[in-house]
Amino acid sequence: MPEEEEEEVVELKFRLYDGSEMGPFRYSPASTVASLKDRILADWPKDKKFIPKVANDIRLISFGKILENNKTVGQCRVTYDEFPKGFIITMHVVVPPSFLKAKTEKKVDETPRKHLCACSIL
Repeated sequence: MPEEEEEEVVELKFRLYDGSEMGPFRYSPASTVASLKDRILADWPKDKKFIPKVANDIRLISFGKILENNKTVGQCRVTYDEFPKGFIITMHVVVPPSFLKAKTEKKVDETPRKHLCACSIL
């Protein structure tokens, strides 16, 4: 009787901006980057200082490349022939500064600005 072929899966864990990690999770190579971001957003720890509002606020970086939403996990990965079976891939999760800046700008704009200037004629 032939052995059943094990479905290929990729094990991923996600390292957040503060060094903490989520996972590992098992994904099919056909899973899209957008679905990974949705999972990250759904499981985002509530005790973090910065919480993305939507999945598009998140950037995933793997092997030095920013991953595109429409790509699949299988399209984004490098060849894993060199890695042992069961190897877990770490992807870095980044919340871009524009999102963080928008969150902190409100505090800056609430304080009145005073414009002072001086001229000296010698």
